[in-house]
Amino acid sequence: MMDRAKKMLKIVHDALDEKKGEQIRMLDISQISVIADYFVIASGGSRSQMDALTDNVIEQMGLSGFPLKHREGYRNGAWVLLDFGDVIVHVFDRENRMFYNLEHVWSDGKEISAEELQE
Repeated sequence: MMDRAKKMLKIVHDALDEKKGEQIRMLDISQISVIADYFVIASGGSRSQMDALTDNVIEQMGLSGFPLKHREGYRNGAWVLLDFGDVIVHVFDRENRMFYNLEHVWSDGKEISAEELQE
């Protein structure tokens, strides 16, 4: 049986994938940080796609009983952060994702594959 945080991670991944999020990466940061168990990083090809990605994540998580705790950058930036407590979602435009390179900053985290969420 899937634990709460991993269930949240799967919902986020599926919501991003449904709206064609680019380069979805999931990092288990539970052993290196107390701020969350997982970071999810994805890109959108346009401002409207970034809005669709974030809207779908918020909607799907809410429908599953996981309300949004905090949001930064929504509809006014090139980087949107969605904080669901155990899972923090970062949605970037392509340029800012390369600039901030969170995958490198959090490289001590363990990458989780989509296949691992199916177990």
